[in-house]
Amino acid sequence: MIHRLSDLAPSEFGEPLPPGADPKVLRDELVAAAEWVSQYLSELPAGPVSRPMPARQRVRLREAPLDREGMELGRVLDFVQDEIASFPTGNGHPAFFAWVNSPPAPAGVIGEFLASAVNATCGMGENALMDLERGTVRMLAGLAALPDTTGGVLTSGGSLANLLALATARTWFLTRRGSGDGPAYDRDHARLTLYYSAQAHMSVAKAAACIGLPAHRLRPVATDAHDRLDPAALHAAVTADLDAGLLPFCTVTTLGTTATGAVDPLEPVTELCRSAGMWHHADGAWGGLGAAVPALASLYRGIGTVDSLTVDPHKTLSVPVGCGALLVPDSEHLHTAFAHRASYLTAGDCGDALPWLSHATIELTRPGTRALALWATLNHLGRDGVTALIEHYLTLADQLRQRITAHPRLALLPSGPWPVACFRITDPDSGDPDAFHARVADRVRSRGLAYLATVAVRDRTVLRACLCNYRTTTDDLDMLISEVLHAADADQPPRRR
Repeated sequence: MIHRLSDLAPSEFGEPLPPGADPKVLRDELVAAAEWVSQYLSELPAGPVSRPMPARQRVRLREAPLDREGMELGRVLDFVQDEIASFPTGNGHPAFFAWVNSPPAPAGVIGEFLASAVNATCGMGENALMDLERGTVRMLAGLAALPDTTGGVLTSGGSLANLLALATARTWFLTRRGSGDGPAYDRDHARLTLYYSAQAHMSVAKAAACIGLPAHRLRPVATDAHDRLDPAALHAAVTADLDAGLLPFCTVTTLGTTATGAVDPLEPVTELCRSAGMWHHADGAWGGLGAAVPALASLYRGIGTVDSLTVDPHKTLSVPVGCGALLVPDSEHLHTAFAHRASYLTAGDCGDALPWLSHATIELTRPGTRALALWATLNHLGRDGVTALIEHYLTLADQLRQRITAHPRLALLPSGPWPVACFRITDPDSGDPDAFHARVADRVRSRGLAYLATVAVRDRTVLRACLCNYRTTTDDLDMLISEVLHAADADQPPRRR
């Protein structure tokens, strides 16, 4: 049935329709929301790290129908307060040690809120937030010690950045061989092989699958005693594949491995990539800004010669989730891989117009919230603040390692320079030690006073505590140790006096 305007009642047509709102109502609700956010963040450390969500509530969130009548604007805040905020992941709490998930930086919260009101897309057209994204990418590149020519794009996180990097490397490699399309593409793509540390993040293998590389052409390379990629093992794998008629096209190093915080050697990998005609991508989602820290800078020699670098500001810098970045010293490689044209998307005739950022990624509509939240966080910190923040995490990690080493019931495992501590309990019960450590982590989480995870290190399940919360103090470290020992004792028979 087709409705004419004359068919509509005046009240249906003459008043603003949702999602619009009366300006005064909007102002009042924004003020209430801002006050709630401030109180929520200030009170968060005093509460439990996390709470289990009741099964009925999970079902309600998943299956609640949409009512016919719309709700009042104020109900949004009520809903968040009652149904959402009480059941977070836990990463906002200073006693959260499980994964590399940071709390939101205050400047980032403000920046993301303001950018959502502007609501510009950073994919097509020309607007201030798109140029701001270009500027924040350059800021990140400077912190990472990449060349001044570096460009790139902000992403939802490291997984998308790694996907873009591998797709770019593939296009670069095949284009140089003259096999960017047609039968030659099919022939050469079927022989591409990818190399990465055996400690690499799982998103690397996932990205390889997304660009069409089967598992039998992926090469996890052995690591040394410090969990760093072994250049000799990489050289042997590349040589064997060349002899077999395959096409090594890219090596991925990891700067800050998830399990132990190790940093792969950069210079020998780049040298091998250059000699074999490969792309060198560094996954620095966690540790990509290590060159900005004097204590870590020596491990980052050669960072300026990589072909691409992943950085996750929502990890190291506490920019609100999700803000990652792919940095490429020669951003024209991104345009070659991702620029597509359409008659309904035509750039203007402005003399200083640059390629749209959608030509450097797979996204067309892209949120400006990433750029403003990152800009606000970086400028609130300054270069010295970025360095001090990372150094704070490194110091906390050293203090935690010292506490573990000093305790007779705990054994510290070797780890890399990034702020993580892997450890085991020296007197587990008589059962399976791996299952025992998993139970300990579960019990710690269930009590709600601290939160940590387990990880496999050299085929053993160990406890892993990551330091990435600017609110964490030594009191939280002591709490973690106490909770781990309390959870371990739950498995033990009564001790004889």
